[in-house]
Amino acid sequence: MAVALSAVFVAIGGASVDAAIRYKVEVDTFEATKRVASQWSAAVRNGAVPRVIPASAAVDLIQVVDAAGRVLHASRAVSGKPPLSTLRPPADDRFQNLTECTGDEGCAMLMAIRVSPAADSPVVYAGVPEPAILATSELDYGLAVAGLPILGLVGWITWVMLGRTLRPVQTICERMSEITGTDLSRRVPLPPGHDEITTLAVTANQTLSRLEIAVKQQRRFASDVSHELRSPITGLRVRLEEALSHPEDVDPQEAMRAALATTDRLEAIVGDLLVLARLRAAEPAPHEPVDLTAMVYEVVDDRVWNVPVRVGDGGAVWVAGSRVQLMRVVENLVTNAQRHARTEAGVSVCATEGEARLVVTDDGDGIAPKDRERVFGRFARLEEGRRRDPAGSGLGLAISREIAEAHHGTLRIEDSPRGARFVLRLPALER
Repeated sequence: MAVALSAVFVAIGGASVDAAIRYKVEVDTFEATKRVASQWSAAVRNGAVPRVIPASAAVDLIQVVDAAGRVLHASRAVSGKPPLSTLRPPADDRFQNLTECTGDEGCAMLMAIRVSPAADSPVVYAGVPEPAILATSELDYGLAVAGLPILGLVGWITWVMLGRTLRPVQTICERMSEITGTDLSRRVPLPPGHDEITTLAVTANQTLSRLEIAVKQQRRFASDVSHELRSPITGLRVRLEEALSHPEDVDPQEAMRAALATTDRLEAIVGDLLVLARLRAAEPAPHEPVDLTAMVYEVVDDRVWNVPVRVGDGGAVWVAGSRVQLMRVVENLVTNAQRHARTEAGVSVCATEGEARLVVTDDGDGIAPKDRERVFGRFARLEEGRRRDPAGSGLGLAISREIAEAHHGTLRIEDSPRGARFVLRLPALER
């Protein structure tokens, strides 16, 4: 394609050069014949023209022809020959450029000057044989031959440059083909420079890094799930095997109650896992205007809590989001607060500078700074949490943070003079 495009430009350039050269030669030739013709036209008017006109080296075809077409005077090269042309310039346009061609002697470029406007005025012809550069195609062939090395050079340079430019792409493709789902630690080499190929390599490495992190998270998640499910399943199996092996020593009612309790925990874990899977894999839930304050009252008034839950009413605070998911966050945070509170839990909602803020506090033992991020991990449970809620799945706070981030918000634990302080921040909706 580069050579074809170059051929077009070379052809256009060659045609322009060819036309310029031809025009220059033609203009110079006619100028020379005009000077000679003007000189002998003046001599005719003065009556000082020899019968054999001396010719110059440049212009050797000179004739003076009368109105009847007879040659009165001529240079040696055209002496005794018929008139160079039958054209007689009109009285109102005495100077004429013309090219006359004969079958035997070829073409001649002539300047015809009418000596005077009179009807019987003779005409002076001065000319030269048409230059070979105009009469033949030698100039065209020469330019074409000169253009071939240019095309070859353009093709070679383009081939080398494209090869050098695309070589890193081939290297990147080869390295990408070696990367598999079991080993995402490899990266593509970064070519030197700061061009688009380097940007491609950097983007590919960033994508591989994200994939590696995601795969590690999935593997760790699968390991955690296996570990968390193994314990209740093992306990359930032990109780059932004991009831079958020693029916006389095991109370059937107690065995079934224990099995149901274990089944409840398994059901809670599986349900939370399905919620996490939907948050990660499903399309974002449709957003609607949600009043966080009204939602908090709905959650608090809907259940009977072990400790009082105090709600600070700061007025309606609107956000855009999934009502079901945000309800899940509020329920998780309030449930967690009342579980760890000693005398009461508190919930407050406010909006400042385009940000809606939900704060849930308790007066329990609080969470150590080193554990404030760990509690948001999947299946992460502190000793206090295991003691107060043995049947918990350890996924509630992880789900809450996933929902907050899906709504372009944050969920963190902040400093509090007493107990724990969970702060949910979401973009506020103008009403």
